[in-house]
Amino acid sequence: MEFILQNFFNWDIVTQAWPLLLRGFGMTLILMAAVIPVGCIGGLTVALLGQSRFRAVRWMTIIYVDFFRAFPPLVLLIFIYAGLPFAGIDLPAIVSVCLAFLLNSSAYYGEVFRAGIESVGTGQAEAARSTGLSGFQTTTYVVLPQAIRNVLPDLVSNTLEVAKLTSLASVVALPELLYSADMARSVTFNATPIVMAAVLYLVLLWPLVRLLSRIEHGSMSSR
Repeated sequence: MEFILQNFFNWDIVTQAWPLLLRGFGMTLILMAAVIPVGCIGGLTVALLGQSRFRAVRWMTIIYVDFFRAFPPLVLLIFIYAGLPFAGIDLPAIVSVCLAFLLNSSAYYGEVFRAGIESVGTGQAEAARSTGLSGFQTTTYVVLPQAIRNVLPDLVSNTLEVAKLTSLASVVALPELLYSADMARSVTFNATPIVMAAVLYLVLLWPLVRLLSRIEHGSMSSR
């Protein structure tokens, strides 16, 4: 028991590593605040393009979604950060992370939004157009609010996955929470900083998990 406490729950190590962990936690919050809205906006754009009247646009959207859903996000991130410089495109770490997450998460968000849009009956859009609303107004005020409500559990679930994937930013030396914890581990020769990082991730993501659970239970009870 003493061995476990000494190597995984060492309070002296926590005291030493806490400032570094807090800075990493702050960077993780900034990263989430950047990549989640970017992914949502990108996904909504992909979903709307998928509803285009032009077959070529629809096929390009399908190829985009299938490709980036199949492409491992870690490989994509490393390619953008370490591969593009060979083509003369040298991006900062945080820009590389945001771009990789835009490409990856927008494909997943796009599929969620697409399912939501298709769940709204075409009759409602036709009725809205018959009242004089434009196509843009019909989509904005009639279709999208219902679509988002219909797929809200999936949107929250996907957001939770995106939030967890931000830990991949550690592989490009972005000083987020996991990278900071690993640096503290390498200095202290102790696993306590990694345990503390796990606790901070749990504190950060647990409310989102509970929100998802409540939404899912609420949607099941309303059926």
